[in-house]
Amino acid sequence: MGFFEFIKNAGKKLLGEGDDNKAVKSEIENSFDSTPVDDLDVEVNGDTVKVKGNAKDSETAAKVALIAGNIEGVSKVDTSELKNAKEETLYVIQKGDTLWKIAEHYYKDGSKYVKIVEANKEVIKDANKIYPGQTIVIPQL
Repeated sequence: MGFFEFIKNAGKKLLGEGDDNKAVKSEIENSFDSTPVDDLDVEVNGDTVKVKGNAKDSETAAKVALIAGNIEGVSKVDTSELKNAKEETLYVIQKGDTLWKIAEHYYKDGSKYVKIVEANKEVIKDANKIYPGQTIVIPQL
């Protein structure tokens, strides 16, 4: 549905090791238990990743954008050709942030950090380990 912006120097190092399109596509596919997007196609052009296909729902589309955007060297993810994509609330983790603190800010209840972890399980592997520069989705309750 549009462009998502990310911090270019943050994230997992995948680019520049061969076929960038294939590497990003594989990262997206391997981050889910089942195929997240039918007819998934990924085009890397400089620091922009364009994702095409049919996501099973808007939450999956947002997660695909997050996975692609949390790759070092990527500053923009174009989801204009990813069906079911919609604007989501994205948050860039700052130094000193905790998931509790983020949940307090968005939900006025720190104990709801679990909802943030659940919505970002492909990006947040351990709720105790988040990193400055990492971009996450803030789900609606």
